[in-house]
Amino acid sequence: MTVDLVVMGLGHVGLPLARAAVSAGLATAGYDVSGTVVSGLAEGRSHVGGVCDSEVAAMLDAGFRATADPAVLDGAQTVVICVPTGLTPEGLPDLSAVQDASRVVAARLRTGMLVVLESTSYPGTTEDVVRPLLEHGSGLRAGEDFHLAYSPQRIDPGNEIWDVRNTPKVVSGCTALCAKYATAFYGRFVDHLVLARGTREAEMAKLLENTYRYVNIALVDEVALFCHQAGIDVWDVLHCAASKPFGFAPFSPGPGVGGHCIPVDPRYLAARAESQGFPFRMLAAAHEVLTHMPRHVVDRALSLLTENRGRPEGARALLLGVTYKADVADVRESPARPVAAGLLATGVDVFYHDPYAADFSVDDRSLPRATDLREALGEADVAILLQHHACYARETLGRARCAVLDTRGKAAGSRVTLL
Repeated sequence: MTVDLVVMGLGHVGLPLARAAVSAGLATAGYDVSGTVVSGLAEGRSHVGGVCDSEVAAMLDAGFRATADPAVLDGAQTVVICVPTGLTPEGLPDLSAVQDASRVVAARLRTGMLVVLESTSYPGTTEDVVRPLLEHGSGLRAGEDFHLAYSPQRIDPGNEIWDVRNTPKVVSGCTALCAKYATAFYGRFVDHLVLARGTREAEMAKLLENTYRYVNIALVDEVALFCHQAGIDVWDVLHCAASKPFGFAPFSPGPGVGGHCIPVDPRYLAARAESQGFPFRMLAAAHEVLTHMPRHVVDRALSLLTENRGRPEGARALLLGVTYKADVADVRESPARPVAAGLLATGVDVFYHDPYAADFSVDDRSLPRATDLREALGEADVAILLQHHACYARETLGRARCAVLDTRGKAAGSRVTLL
């Protein structure tokens, strides 16, 4: 069966891409190594925030199918690789999923096919990692027999304004002809395309986007630390600075960074730079600040418990919002984990409230979950606002009888202490 597109990896990047392609009328299939993901989608269930069950059902009605059978690649005009790129236990780039996906494609690669990598990685991945695997496994040549491109994903979970269609998309190719084919493909369902000089430039652009956020979050976090020491209201400082209509981009401090992109992508850049003998000092400094923030939150919470109870041991700490982003059901790299671990290590009993996280564990230890917010606030000695979900109303937190440590600058009241 011939299809316009096969999306490899039906996660937070691949499923929204498949949805956009289906909506534009492309005959689309999805490939994923997870049987749970495949069976769930086949039954109309979404596992990705931002893609609801009804949208999956509409995709199925339009002919979309998900499978774990690589034979689906046999009839593909275009294959887009959207598999995860994480870190090894040593904190180094882990391209195993990209390599595995490339080998699967190589075994089914045919003349004229377009292969696009969307997974975030360091400059050189498309040319130095994916291309050799495809060529060696197929006997075909990129730029001659098939087309190879890189187009970084720009998915923002929970964003109701910017989606695949209206977010400008960077496109690049190993050759000018490869870029032409990639541009023609994405032009079928993306409004505005930005052509990069080459794949390395496109890969670097993606890393720069998230490194920019990483460094600036670290900057405001360190400003917050200084303001705390100096007795300055950092939230008022940020409010005043953000009033400038030019030359300033507002960022907010918090308990640390989370998600798949911000804590991970800068490490890809740093590792690549280090391998080439370039010391990225700005990244090293930012990493030091950001990894310290959960400990700072723990220390502030322990100080409040000591002040109110005499000692923190045996106290009950309620974590409010354990996902990495507001109103998004994703706990990857959440700073709530090191915060919880730090409190548990000092003898504090930790439980949490989060409407988006049915389960949350720290070092293989499941934390008790509270479902009634007001009741949980009444049982806690300290509540720590880690993520400002919409359910955490300013008035509710302000009326809490327990101490409240607000790391997001969203609460006010006599019992509230700001980060």
